[in-house]
Amino acid sequence: MPTTPFLNLFGRSPIRPLEEHMAKVHACVKHLLPFFDAVLKQDWPQVEKIQKEIAYLEHEADVLKRDLRLHLPKGLFMPVSRSDLLELLTVQDRLANKAKDIAGMVLGRKMVFPEPITTSFMEFLQRCIDASKQANIAIHELDELLETSFSGNEIKLVDGMIAELSQIERDTDEKQIDLRHIVFRLEKELPPVNTVFIYKIIEWTGDLADRAQDIGDRLQILLAR
Repeated sequence: MPTTPFLNLFGRSPIRPLEEHMAKVHACVKHLLPFFDAVLKQDWPQVEKIQKEIAYLEHEADVLKRDLRLHLPKGLFMPVSRSDLLELLTVQDRLANKAKDIAGMVLGRKMVFPEPITTSFMEFLQRCIDASKQANIAIHELDELLETSFSGNEIKLVDGMIAELSQIERDTDEKQIDLRHIVFRLEKELPPVNTVFIYKIIEWTGDLADRAQDIGDRLQILLAR
């Protein structure tokens, strides 16, 4: 029987396309680090270049998402349900969308960040990217979980990864609070509209870690069933 190129992606595991999608999502998120390096230098041609790369990666993730939704066999036999896989795909997709939104907002407004917050912001951003990285690592254990029928040492390993992801997300919450306090102390020196959008970008950057945590939560639900 003929097969489609997409179905060949499944290989030994029907979860392979989900892992491919998560890898693309994380690639999108981690581009925010050089993006903000360029923003803080006000190198707007470089900012625009990286923003386009982020948008392209998000588009590629969307293509993988649509292919998986359209071609995941309804009668596929595996230890996890089709609906659980599709829900996990949805929360992964939200992470890439948020990265694209952040880059688009910052470039569109040509935002300038006050020097006193730059170090704290970049540390905060890095920790949020760490959350995405940890979610990506955990998702890439799904093949091994499938081979072990979601049991044994492998499930303990993934539980540990999810616990580490939760700790990273808590770290980002603390850094976000500290960062907001710095901005609050600077408010009188900043144009009010700029201040509003700085708070918004801080919030959206924190959303990266929250959405990575959502991936961990969905993975934990999947393991529990």
